[in-house]
Amino acid sequence: MKRSDIKRRPLADTVIATLEPEMKEYREHDGNSLYLRVRSDGNKSWQFRYKKPDGKWSWLGLGSYPEVSGSLARQKAAELRADAANGSNPMATKRARKAAELEATNSTFERLAREWYASKRKNWTDGTAVRTIGALELHVFPIFGKRIYQEILPMEWMEFLRSMERKGIIEQTSRVRGMCREIYDLARVTGRATHNPLEGLHKFLQTKPVENYAHVSLEELPPLLRAIRSYPSAPDIRIGLHLLSMLACRPSELREARWTEFDLGKALWTIPSERMKRRREHLVPLPHQAIEQLLLLQNLTGHYQLLFPGRSDSTKPRSNTVFLMALRRLGYEGRQTGHGFRHIASTILNEHGFEENHIEAQLSHVKEGVAGVYNKAIYLKSRTAMMQWYADFLDSLEKGNVVHGQFAKAPQLRAP
Repeated sequence: MKRSDIKRRPLADTVIATLEPEMKEYREHDGNSLYLRVRSDGNKSWQFRYKKPDGKWSWLGLGSYPEVSGSLARQKAAELRADAANGSNPMATKRARKAAELEATNSTFERLAREWYASKRKNWTDGTAVRTIGALELHVFPIFGKRIYQEILPMEWMEFLRSMERKGIIEQTSRVRGMCREIYDLARVTGRATHNPLEGLHKFLQTKPVENYAHVSLEELPPLLRAIRSYPSAPDIRIGLHLLSMLACRPSELREARWTEFDLGKALWTIPSERMKRRREHLVPLPHQAIEQLLLLQNLTGHYQLLFPGRSDSTKPRSNTVFLMALRRLGYEGRQTGHGFRHIASTILNEHGFEENHIEAQLSHVKEGVAGVYNKAIYLKSRTAMMQWYADFLDSLEKGNVVHGQFAKAPQLRAP
């Protein structure tokens, strides 16, 4: 049907279906600012004409025909006219409706990411789970969360990751890239995507050399130990720093520790598997200096389940930056971290001739494969003597004395 033969509006379904193209594309008015655009190749689509806030006229696409029928196009146009009458921008309201429609589907990146998170969560510690979902919610979901994941282009991911790099958070950028790549892998292996848009991007992004966590030199260690001993702000955090310095545990393991994990008669701390990085129960022998600190801490927090209960919610541990911020207050920002005490212990114990296997077992470093079959009590007797020597060594450094290798009997920690 030729456009010159149209007799009435709105356009009848038969007219829309049979309307012929011309040499140049044209728009045929359906009524109430709704137009049918007919391209020279015969493709047809719906457009809504509206006035922008600056007073200029513009076009807003409502979808292709026949996917969007005449009646549906008129319904969409009516919604946009109502929005305009209420002072809303039709373009903005159209985007909001589309976002709401996407949210109701399973095709958004956030939906896929949360599915991935749920499938991986059971193998993570609580700390890893919190950090992972926190990074996605902070960095990724505000940008791509409501987008259809199949439509996000590699160049968009590249620009997003480079914007993170420009903030100076190189390591976080690498972790986020790894998470998102795995999320797309889930879609690919389940038949919901044919390619991974993050594949190969690492070749064109910054990398940061692998570095040990910041730690002071042996020469700088004595003044650090004295600074910890005199930490003025919070006695529980002072004790926590002291324990970190002598036990070679991870900061999260200590920060999330519960009083029930400590064996009073054997001077042992048993870290349950769900809080360990490798999901394996770990024994930490306690030198008498550690038990003395625990006695002091028990007077402060022994009536709670946690050694370091949160200030606003005692059922949750203190912030994961609490020890790092304390070291900053002592003037060691960029020079010492809680995790860095592990490197210091490893260096000192290796330099003083202790067995490498004993040191690695104390740090809960386990080889993969048959050689790494895990025994939580492995080398426990030797590790107990080693860590008592190490606590005595730190005391001597702090006081400026020479280590004599005397091992005092540990006092008993009373029941919480």
